[in-house]
Amino acid sequence: MKPCSLLALTWLWAASSLHAAPMQWGDIRDGSLYLQADTADTLQLRWSPAWQSDANQEQLYLLAPDGQLLQQLEIRADQPYGQRDVPLPAAQGDYRLQVPGYSFRNFKVFHDSATRAQFEPAKVHFSADVPSGVELYFRVAAGEQAVLAGKYYGGVSVLQAVRLSDGQRVRLQLEEHPQYGEFDQVALPEAPQDEIWRLSLGGSGKVGFWLDGSANLFAQDLRQLHPLQWTPAQVELSLKPQVRGPSPQLGIALPYAEPPPSTFELLRALGPRAANFYSFVDVIKAEPERELSFRKLYRETFGIDRDITLLAGTGRRAVLDADSTSFAGLDAWLADSVRLGNQGLHYLAFADEPNLNYPSYGAFASYFTRMLEHTKANPEARAAGVRIAMPASSRLLDGPFRIGAGQRRGIDWARQLLAEHGHDIDALAWHEWMVRDLLATRRYRNSVRAAADLVGLDEQGRPRKALLLSQTNISSGPDLSPYQQDTHYAALWWASVVINASQDGLLDMLNWFQAADEPEYPKGMLAQRNGQSFSLKPVAVAQQFIQQHWLAQVQALDNPAFEVDALALQDGRRHSLLGVAKTPRAQTIALSGALQICQSGPSLALLGPDGRRRSAEVQCSDGRAVFQLPGETLFALTWKTL
Repeated sequence: MKPCSLLALTWLWAASSLHAAPMQWGDIRDGSLYLQADTADTLQLRWSPAWQSDANQEQLYLLAPDGQLLQQLEIRADQPYGQRDVPLPAAQGDYRLQVPGYSFRNFKVFHDSATRAQFEPAKVHFSADVPSGVELYFRVAAGEQAVLAGKYYGGVSVLQAVRLSDGQRVRLQLEEHPQYGEFDQVALPEAPQDEIWRLSLGGSGKVGFWLDGSANLFAQDLRQLHPLQWTPAQVELSLKPQVRGPSPQLGIALPYAEPPPSTFELLRALGPRAANFYSFVDVIKAEPERELSFRKLYRETFGIDRDITLLAGTGRRAVLDADSTSFAGLDAWLADSVRLGNQGLHYLAFADEPNLNYPSYGAFASYFTRMLEHTKANPEARAAGVRIAMPASSRLLDGPFRIGAGQRRGIDWARQLLAEHGHDIDALAWHEWMVRDLLATRRYRNSVRAAADLVGLDEQGRPRKALLLSQTNISSGPDLSPYQQDTHYAALWWASVVINASQDGLLDMLNWFQAADEPEYPKGMLAQRNGQSFSLKPVAVAQQFIQQHWLAQVQALDNPAFEVDALALQDGRRHSLLGVAKTPRAQTIALSGALQICQSGPSLALLGPDGRRRSAEVQCSDGRAVFQLPGETLFALTWKTL
């Protein structure tokens, strides 16, 4: 049997030596390549445009076998094509090369065939773009009930697996489905011993395939299949005395109606302090004060004192004109804000993701100018806490998902609006989507820093305009994977995003989108079971855990780890260290620089994949706290100074 290369992989035999033969993986768009190198090797990376590459920068990550970041590969938006050689020193254990989805480039990886390589594809999302005839191998351990799954993306339409021990075949036809999160799957027969299967991908083009119930690992050569080695690691955190700034208000996008009373306790459990609303100008024009009741409810019952409202039309229609309907809807919203009284801040954005939806910057800027002048004509609104936010863009540093995205970057439109209306703008707002990979969430910190650089800092080191990351989710629109949205993965992802976005004390607001699942958008914190019955999804349990340990200020913290994110918080004598381990690797965490932590009896809470909170032991001596952290676990270390 001569296996085909994964995703255009071809074997190039040189002489008679297996160790002299280079191997190629490509075109990878989303997934992990694990590599064992007993002898030194060099990874050769090449990339080419896939879609909208000129509007999107990218990062690839190479992790050492102990989980430390060996190299972060930065690819600028003006680098649609390129190549890079990356040394791979001989080491025990598995390196990990991460191509985070959603990727806008095709990546090819070359390495020596003596380096044992396994590919872990994304689930539901497509992982690669392949030629015809691709064959791979995978292992199912004894007694495992493995399920082969795949999703049709207009390319590969058939998956066929053959068990090598007896030739038994399983065939899976990939069909189109009305909902993105739906896919096809077939159970593989169990066996009392380990079995090797050969997988053939029928067709060419985009492919989504994966394994459930067994290791989701595929190799070009069956001899290269092996269990991953998650070598335990150590993380040395160092707390610094400097306060970076206030911690942001954490919130959710709330519905355009009063929530059913059956959700009240669940919303209280989430503890949102911020909110994202829509205001439908045609609806509120016809029904003045329609929104007043639910805005008042969220303020008085749930204590939400920061919110941002996006103007839209019925059904979240995004493109509005500065006409009589928009002006009437705006007047009604401003009147409601005045009736609410001077309680907190109400940020107003005149459009929802204009860089995605409006025909041009000029069209939006003209609309923005007229709506701004109309708002300024109501002096009572500002006294009631109304503030102007812009542009509420789809993504900040990269372009939105549409043709011509290179001329539609959120930060560029924001820069132009600030130049034209800076005195009247109070906040920079944006939505961040499609940073789906847990290892790529550090990009949130980059976007917050870039936003702060754009608006500038005042004498106290605070951004001159409020920074509002007013909507975010793992994926945009309905392009959702249930493996992410409905599992502990979302808990890890949200914790990591909160930590990275808050790290520098520059952000004012961070909202998960949205509060509860909708039929076409099952991306809420709450799952609707039936009628008026809702329950907390794993991401909601994580939000509850985070909010219970959330304090007013962000304290400086040195963290050299890549797989563990951590955020230091304080409020007077109270302190907390909030963190998350994002991979299965067990970690030993040590915290130094925390004054009086040993005298105060620190407490450690963990939230693992089972969704249950539990306490754990902390070893403390000479002002240094040490504890064991299981993989894929949130943690909160809390203490008080005397």
